This record gives sequence, C-alpha cells and structure tokens, in this order.
Amino acid sequence: MRTAVVIGTGLIGTSAALALTSRGVVVHLTDHDPEQVRIAVALGAGTDEEPDGPVDLAIVAAPPALAADVVAGAMRRGAARGYLDVASVKGGPRRELEALGLDLSSYIGTHPMSGREKSGPLAATGDLFEGRPWVLTPTRDTDTEVLNLALELVSYCRAVPVVMDADAHDRAVALVSHMPHLVSSMVAARLENAEEAAVRLCGQGIRDVTRIAASDPRMWIDILSANPGPVADLLTDLSGDLEETVRALRALQSSDAGERRAGAKGVEDVLRRGNAGQVRVPGKHGSAPRVYEVVAVLIDDQPGQLARIFADAGMAGVNIEDVRIEHATGQQAGLVQLWVEPKAVPVLTAALRERGWAIRQ
Repeated sequence: MRTAVVIGTGLIGTSAALALTSRGVVVHLTDHDPEQVRIAVALGAGTDEEPDGPVDLAIVAAPPALAADVVAGAMRRGAARGYLDVASVKGGPRRELEALGLDLSSYIGTHPMSGREKSGPLAATGDLFEGRPWVLTPTRDTDTEVLNLALELVSYCRAVPVVMDADAHDRAVALVSHMPHLVSSMVAARLENAEEAAVRLCGQGIRDVTRIAASDPRMWIDILSANPGPVADLLTDLSGDLEETVRALRALQSSDAGERRAGAKGVEDVLRRGNAGQVRVPGKHGSAPRVYEVVAVLIDDQPGQLARIFADAGMAGVNIEDVRIEHATGQQAGLVQLWVEPKAVPVLTAALRERGWAIRQ
C-alpha cells in the first residue's frame, strides 16, 4: 500500500492515518467538517490535497448509520482499488450496500476493537490500535487483493487481525461492548441526583464500573441505533438476572430463616456466575488470563512518585504486569496497586520497604 484516503477524521480515522503516515503511506484526508481535517493535517496525519487518481485503499471512518452511504459514494467516484469501513456494526452496512446493487468484490467490512472515552482528531494517536483485535468480515465475494490491503492496514496499525462473520461480530460486540456501555451509563445515572455526602465516598470500584459512561452520547446513539436487536436481547436476559437478584435480596430481609437462606443462595449464585464469566476475559496481550497478586504502596500526590516506584521495581528485577491507583478521599495521597507474579511479591515488597516505601498489607 502506497496511498490511501481516510474519509472521516475523528478519533479512529485520524489514528489510522497517523499509523499509516508513520509507515510512509501517503494519506489524503477528507471530512464533512473542514476544521477536523485541518486539525488532523496539523497533527501530521496526512494531507488535505485531492489525490491525482484512485488510491490503493479508501478507509471510511463514518458512524454506522452513514457508513454504507459514504462507502457507496466513494465506490461510485472510483476513489480507490479497495474500500473498507471501520464502523462498529458490520451486518447492517453490508446489507445496505447489497441493496444498492453495488459490486462488493472491492469492499470489506472491518472493526478495530479500540477506542477512548474522548472523540475527535485531538484524541487520536498512532498507537491506538497496537495489540488490539481488528475484526475483518470478508465474504466469498471479497477480492483477495482487497483482503490483503485490509491485512496490510491492520499490520501497519500493529493490531491483531480477527476474521468473523458480520452478524456474528454484531452479536459479539453487543455482548462485550454495547451492552456494558449502557449498563455503565445506568449505574452512573444513579449518581446524578445522589447526595453529595454519598458521592464523596466513591472509590475505585465505582470508578471502574462508570469509566466508559463518560463517552459522547451522540456517538453511542449512532452505534446503538445500528445494533439495537442484539443489545435489547442481552438486556432482556440481564433484566431477568436483576429480577432474581432483587428477589434474593428481599428474601435476606425476611424474618424467616429458610427465606434468608434461599436469598443468600440466590445472591451467591449470581456472584459465582460473575466469577466464572470474569475469568474468561482475556489477559495480557490477549492471552489466557493469569493470576497475579497485588503489592499495595502508599504514596503522596507529588511529581515523580510513580516513576520512582517503577524504577525501584525495575532495580529489583520485578516486572509490573498492571497498575491501578486509588486516590484517598480528601487527602493528597493514594494507594498504588502493583500487580505482579505471585513469586515476585516477597522480592518486590522487601525491595520497596528497603527504599523507604510504605507497604499496605
């Protein structure tokens, strides 16, 4: 691939453009909003000049509701040898293109499974897709050259290609992305009118659950409008679990010992099912999940503290697998949780204590 056009210079489009330009691909940028194009050009994502002729690959980074129309327009203009979209829903756009009677041998639907709570070109980064799955949904009609162009794009973005059927993809993202976003928003909505005293007690748990609720509602209306059926089916199943859990919790309030035991069993059942599902979430680099242990370190909220901890861990020969920070309410301090291999816990604990760090048992 030597040339490409990115149609849509938001977070995903600009990030892909940054990755391609860093690999020497000449990228032409276009968007219905000239200001977004100007910003993307200033970031080094490409040029706003029109290409001299058809480019190798047209990358359509438009919302799901618009993806088919934008792809169709590019195909009718003969803008490229190959066309793909990066919309988060795949079955609908493909069926819309088929209904238009277009030759889809030069098209492939794709979806990079990466993003941020922020949107727009200013949130873009060339390593946004690194190590993340990038779904490709070819059909028997997809030309081999187009599939290879898509694989080349995925490689340049340092993502991991995953081939799926379009409708299977839509059911999958409903489960792992769309439904969780709505649930996160529903939990966060409980905080909107909560008493200030209650909100001040928020800890890392509520932050983890509500983090993705900060995303742009307009973007998510577009996504959910393109995949409402599978999401509604999952929420129906979830509502059944909620009803059972509510009944179990009410039973725990009963004066009858038998009802309380039944209630406890019901709550335990949903918690254990949650355990069983959580361990299936892929671990580091998409590998099978591994068991890590936590070394908790108390730190002051001052510049350089994290760098010192990481440096001290490195000097001890310990690899930090993950890190989380829990900020103390009303204090300029926090708790850094360092996730390491179980065998590294005593080594890291001793090394950090020797260097003056306070370890929370």
